[in-house]
Parts: sequence; C-alpha cells; structure tokens
Amino acid sequence: MAARSLWRTRTKLLVVGTALCGGSGAAFVASSEDPSTTLKLCTSIPVRLYRNTVTAASIAFDYEYSLLGLAEGSSERAKVKHEVHLRSAQKLQELCFKNGGIYIKLGQHIGQLEYLVPEEYVRTMRESMLNKCPVSSYEQVCEVFKKEVGEMPDKVFDEFDPVPIASASLAQVHVARTHDGKKVAVKVQHAHMTDTAAADTAAVGVLVNTLHRIFPSFDYRWLLDEMTESLPKELDFMVEAKNSEKCLDNFRKLSPHIAEYVYAPTIYWNLSTSKVLTMEFMDGAQVNDVAKIRKLGIQPYEVSKLVSQAFAEMMFKHGFVHCDPHAANLIVRPDPSGKRNIYGKRKPQLVLLDHGFYKELDFNTRFNYASLWKALVFSDAKAIKEHSTKLGAGDDLYVLFAGILTMRPWKQVIDTSVDHLVIKGSNEDVSELQMYASQYFSEISELLRRLPRVILLMLKTNDCLRSVNNELMQGSSLESFLIIGKVSSQAVLEAKRSEKKSLMKWLKIWLEGFSVEARLWVMQFALWLLQVRKSLTL
Repeated sequence: MAARSLWRTRTKLLVVGTALCGGSGAAFVASSEDPSTTLKLCTSIPVRLYRNTVTAASIAFDYEYSLLGLAEGSSERAKVKHEVHLRSAQKLQELCFKNGGIYIKLGQHIGQLEYLVPEEYVRTMRESMLNKCPVSSYEQVCEVFKKEVGEMPDKVFDEFDPVPIASASLAQVHVARTHDGKKVAVKVQHAHMTDTAAADTAAVGVLVNTLHRIFPSFDYRWLLDEMTESLPKELDFMVEAKNSEKCLDNFRKLSPHIAEYVYAPTIYWNLSTSKVLTMEFMDGAQVNDVAKIRKLGIQPYEVSKLVSQAFAEMMFKHGFVHCDPHAANLIVRPDPSGKRNIYGKRKPQLVLLDHGFYKELDFNTRFNYASLWKALVFSDAKAIKEHSTKLGAGDDLYVLFAGILTMRPWKQVIDTSVDHLVIKGSNEDVSELQMYASQYFSEISELLRRLPRVILLMLKTNDCLRSVNNELMQGSSLESFLIIGKVSSQAVLEAKRSEKKSLMKWLKIWLEGFSVEARLWVMQFALWLLQVRKSLTL
C-alpha cells in the first residue's frame, strides 16, 4: 500500500511536469523578444521541463522510499538521511548545470543558505556553482553583440579576447581593449536568457510548490518569489550600472571615512546596453585567495575588517545593500593611494563586482535591524526580543532568529563575555551548528515563512559574509563583531537624531500658523514633555 502511494506521488509529479510544458511554453512565447528564435528555443524548453519533472520525482521518491519504516531520531535514519541528502544534492546540481541560466542562480542561492538547508546541499552547491558555470560560445557572444550594438566585438573594440576569463549564471566576462587603448572587462549576457526566463521561472515555481505540498517542511517558495522579482532587474545591465554608481555615492556621502577603501569599476556608458556591460578592468585577488592577498603585501585580517565595515555601513547606514557578496564578486587590491598600516603592510581596497542584486531597507526595517545587531553584540536579551519581534520573528521564535543570525546557541548569544559570538571554526563548532539546525528544522521553516523577504535576504547576505570571513580568518573574528557593534550603534544614534530633526521640522512648519505667544507656549510644553520622558527612562 505504501509503495503504491509512493509510485502515485512520483506519477503525479511526472503528469504535472508534462502538463506544465504547454503553460510554460506559452509564457515563453509571450515574453519572447525575438520571434525568429521562438521555434528553435521552444524545442529546448520542453526538454528542460522534462528534466525538472524527472529530477523532482526522483528526489521525492528517494526520500519517501529510503526513509520508510526508519524510526525518527534513530542513528540508522540519520545515516540514511545523510546519504539521501547527498544523492539528491548531486541530482539537483546536475539539473542546474544541464538547464543553466536561472537554475545556476537557484543553485548559487542554495549554496549560500548555510544551515537553513541541509548541509549536504550547501556544500555540493558551494563547491560547484560559483566557479564552474556554463560558458557561451564565441558565436553566441557575437549574436548578442550584433543584436545589442549592431556590430561584432572585433569592430566595437580594438582587441577582444574570445575566451572569457569568468562565467556566471547569467553572463560571462571577456577582456578587451578600447580603440583609445584602455583595458576593459566586457560582461556579455548568455544568449536568449531574457527569452527563456519566463518559462524557466514558471517551471521551477510549479516544482517548488509541488514539492512543498508533498513535503510541507520543504518551504522555499520565498526564495522563488525573490528570484521572480529580482531576475528582471539582474537581466538589465543598465540597472546594474546605476546600482554600482549609487553604491559608491552612498559611501562618499554617508561613509566618507572608508569611501576611498571601497571601489566599483567605472562604467563605459557609450559601450554598454541592457545585455552588454563594459567597465574598467580590475586586477587583484579574489577575497578568499589568502595566498595571493599576502603576496600583494596585504594582511588577511585587514581585508576581513574592511569587508565587515563596508557591509555594516551598507546595511545599517545606507539601507542599500549588495545582496550577492560571495567570493567571486569581491576583489582585493592594494589601496591606490599607497597607504600602509602601522606594520608597514599595504592597506587593502575592496572592489565590489556584480551590482545586479541590491535590496533597499526602509527606515523602520533598517533601524530595527541595526538595533537588533547592536543588542546581539552587547548581549542585551530584552532588546534582542524587542527588535526581533518588530522584524517579524514573534515572541516565540526570537531566540531561534538570534541563533540563525549569529550561528550561536542562545546561551552564548546572551553570554556577557566579549567574544561570545565568535565561531572558532573547529569540528566541534560545526557539529554543534549542524545539530542545532537539524533539531529545529520545522521551527526554522516557520520562521522563514514569517520574516519579510528583505530580512531573509539579509540572512543570505550574512551567510555569504560569514563564509568569506571564515576563509580569511579560519573562523569568525572578534574584531568583525566589534565593528558591527560600533557601526550598528552609530546607525541607531543617527536614526534617532534624524527622527528628532524631522519632528522638530514638522513642529516648526506647524507653528508657523500660530502667534508668537502661542509658539512660545507650545515650545515650552514640548520641552517639558521631553524632560519628563528623559526622567522616566533614567
């Protein structure tokens, strides 16, 4: 009977996938930018849909069949579940590589959700998705150039290397030289990405929702929702170019003390379109390449400090956050000014790449998020509960939320020792975190359902930064948390001052309609109220 039920589940998935071919194909045809390529691409869409369905059915069947009859909490079940996780992660990895495009993007997202998805998935995706993305042929690159610019690459540039130096989920990068001799990096979108995005998103959406219905604890629909919203922006390189300029402008205006140490490549607007982005070529070390960083005369802990400070400023002060800070998007080079630290080592400059995925935090979210991190760093249990609740965790899951943010159990989150949030990176630490995630998996799923998407993306950003820090320092560093504590405290103070200024400005406008005597009376009353409030808080 159970076996028959399992086969019915698998058959349902296959039927859903077959039916989906028509609906997704229609979505694809409707969104196609080039009708002449529609027939060619329509033949590849059903193939990808079929792969989706077979993979999902295979994974669902493997979990149900392999775990059937094994007691919950038993060592045998844990061993078998680990094996199923590993097999399923490898199947998903194979699917992502075969289908390419947004599937690679999905795999990258999964690889960055440390301890929010099973560790086997994170490790499998992280080891492959960042550095082994599919590469478009030179003929496909020429096709994009012809359509976007009207000329072949060798006509647009004096030199153009047909072999890309890097390839990502949505595009690849070629080295070129302009006619006036400047070395540039040219980011070229993979052919037909925009055309296939609608169909691919629809297909992935149906399968994620189907898996959620079969396995209620598998609820990553929020991730699909976020991809659906952000993908059109990431596919428009003009948005990316504007984001990079806005990011640097924020550092100049709001964080001038570190502005010279954060950089983004200059955009060549006259050589850029929505699918071709030409920018200044950046030479340096990838942020996780510790050996090369040392060869450049830079100390890795200085890089760790700079990364922590730059992203703390973005999250807590700017409210405009680069949400894809994995190692391939962060380059380190010596500060062009030639400045050195007290030990004579060169100061680093952090170069931010790939500005397609940004998120804005409104004033209240930014204030509460900064207040929460301030409370976490200073072990303030009351403030942790208050601001976690305001961000959506609720009175019952704020402890879990604090644990996910810091990757520390509650007893250490509220420990008053100065290094209470530091993760040493030992096997014991890793085992504890994995056990913590496994034990509270259903509660984690509920928390993810409650939290606003922007906060879920901050979790993803934290995971990326934690991974970078771990590789630079072989574990988290105390200094990084001290920086977070300092910047979050400054941001909270600035936000309060800003709020007070806004209130006084409103009061001033309101008072303009009153007589001088009435204005003085209202001002005195307001001052009295402020004094009463201050005395009550002491």
